Amino acid sequence: MLSGGGIKAAAFHVGVCLALKEKGFNFAGGSPQEMAQKYPKDEMTFKTYVGSSAGAVISTFLAAGYSINDVLESFQLGAGFQDAKKTHSQPGALKPLSYFHLFSLNGGNILGFLPGIFKMKPLITGGLEALIKNGFKINGLFTTGGLERYFRKYVLTENRFESLGPNLYIVATQLNHSRKVVFGNFKETKKVRAIKYANYATISEAIAASAALPPVFAPYGIKDQKGTTLYYFDGEIRDTLSTHVASDHDADLVIASYSIQPYHFTPEIGSLHQYGIPIIINQALYQVVEQKIQSAIAHKQSMSAVLKTIDGYCKEVGIADEHRERLIQIILDKTSFKPNVDYIYIHPKESDHQMFFADHFSLNAKTLAMIVRSGFKAAISTLRKHNI
Repeated sequence: MLSGGGIKAAAFHVGVCLALKEKGFNFAGGSPQEMAQKYPKDEMTFKTYVGSSAGAVISTFLAAGYSINDVLESFQLGAGFQDAKKTHSQPGALKPLSYFHLFSLNGGNILGFLPGIFKMKPLITGGLEALIKNGFKINGLFTTGGLERYFRKYVLTENRFESLGPNLYIVATQLNHSRKVVFGNFKETKKVRAIKYANYATISEAIAASAALPPVFAPYGIKDQKGTTLYYFDGEIRDTLSTHVASDHDADLVIASYSIQPYHFTPEIGSLHQYGIPIIINQALYQVVEQKIQSAIAHKQSMSAVLKTIDGYCKEVGIADEHRERLIQIILDKTSFKPNVDYIYIHPKESDHQMFFADHFSLNAKTLAMIVRSGFKAAISTLRKHNI
């Protein structure tokens, strides 16, 4: 499971994947035929990918059969504007992912705003809030249309989930509803609780929908099976880490990588109040996201403890095994909890101040290299704690 967080998160995930590769893990990818030939049954091979926003980008690269080195080179070559016009240097190599692909100007909305705002008479009737609501109706500075074209034209041989050998699930949030949407190779579109599992998007469309982070990017529209255009935005608004998607589809080990780590005070850095509004906003958002992640982790731990307590009590008082097992199964069915799935969470260290202050949307070569190293070090440290 790879989370969102802009280019910063994508580079962190690359570092994590490099560490996993060094520890003996493999990443299955390509068509079903290619996957069957290259990746026989192996406990050390990832065959299910779940991604949101930036995580959807890296997950798709891997599921499509590109190596970690291919992805890393694509980011490095795409760091400059001149590199954006380069073609593939070798057959099968990734086209450099550049600012041109990541930031397509949302021209229609921005230009449409200007005439309207000048026609308002008087300009601020109703106060500042009225000015913002009535005049500033830009739904995003950029669109993710360039990212969709990049994957459709340069990355994916076949732009369909069913064309991939591994399982690929991309998470988005439905704009005009209160539900999370998981795009993937499903036989039919279905709704389970507050989640829709949808089969009507192409892979590139799902990526564009998942990466549409407000207010930087406008919501992305996709036609459903009825021909109705539904709009989606960032996949982590409803749920920060959708680890359940992997466990619900028979994964027995889920490794979740996320780049969020709030700043913890140190004398050499000082208090964040002296660094300005953007840094303070980052810290506030990071704290909210971390709380959601820690709550989800605590819930899993609590469920494990509850099941262990019930199992132990039933054995202590001599309840028949068939009734004890039936009781536990009822609880599992009601809660959708998977007791036999192991979870490993990888995130930056609290002391990694460079990572905290790094720009979320920079393709600067030195910045990317620093973030990749951060992901690698964080993963190696975490895997050692799990005796891997």
